[in-house]
Amino acid sequence: MAMKTITLKINERTKVGKSFMALIEEFSKDKKGIEIISDGSPYSAEFVAKIRQAEKNIKDQKTIRIDPKNIWESLL
Repeated sequence: MAMKTITLKINERTKVGKSFMALIEEFSKDKKGIEIISDGSPYSAEFVAKIRQAEKNIKDQKTIRIDPKNIWESLL
């Protein structure tokens, strides 16, 4: 019998999400039928680092905000 991979998106902040995760974790303890492959971010580490750097630049005011309606004056 072949294994099937299913991708789920579970909101762990909800009561149902917490209950479902507890159920999955309980069934996967012995690894005899269910295995949790990945519960991490779907984004690559490089992409996440770029986003965090951009957030830091905004806080440090190292970025320029451009008004799309008035581009040239935004750059001055």
